[in-house]
Amino acid sequence: MSTRPEDQLVNLISLWLARHVRDDELRTGIREIGVEGLDADQREAVQELLAELERANGRGDLERVARETLEALALGG
Repeated sequence: MSTRPEDQLVNLISLWLARHVRDDELRTGIREIGVEGLDADQREAVQELLAELERANGRGDLERVARETLEALALGG
């Protein structure tokens, strides 16, 4: 398994989208992996996802932000 933070985050977010990981596990995992080594756009996307997790305004908005974060991680760096 890759140790690159973007790969770890893609894996974690994908597991969450497939409902194999709970919201709190996603939040904790993102914080543990961190954003060091990500480019500015990737960091911003991950921070936005964390902020949306804190708001917890419903899964629909959260899923949209998670998918946008996946895109930023895949296209960055």
